[in-house]
Amino acid sequence: MKALYIGRFQPFHNGHLKIIQNFTKKYDEIIIGIGSSQYGHTLENPFTSEERKLMIKKSLDDVDVKNYRIIELPDIHNYPKWVAHVVSIVPDFDVVISNSPLTKRLFSEKGYTLEETPLYDRKECSGEKIRKKIINDGSWKDALPEPTYKIIESIDGISRLKELAKK
Repeated sequence: MKALYIGRFQPFHNGHLKIIQNFTKKYDEIIIGIGSSQYGHTLENPFTSEERKLMIKKSLDDVDVKNYRIIELPDIHNYPKWVAHVVSIVPDFDVVISNSPLTKRLFSEKGYTLEETPLYDRKECSGEKIRKKIINDGSWKDALPEPTYKIIESIDGISRLKELAKK
């Protein structure tokens, strides 16, 4: 069986990593859908699809997770057609892994099986909170897998976020 796990991964954090690690034991393959893949260099979506893909790949390689593939899912800004859009890109999955109320509603209305995930350290593992901590010079590195924060540092993501916050 194959599971689809959709997120923006802005950035990929320890909560995402734990979810994938747990579900790789249950499913033959995890299809990781990078949502809003066409966006980058904005305050809400500071990292490009390629950067997010690299964060995910390096972080999963670091913990020896192999049964996954990554697919970019651009937004279409049309909820009634969104599931069909996703299915046109990712046609072969059995289960959708999500805690997003909107994602759960849209896929359940189309008859898909859904599986919720535990929330891991939600106080620290939230993309929005991590981005705010980066902007405000808070402590953020412990919320990310080491390969992810190394990538953020290597692409000067800290300065990028701080510049985006000034706009």
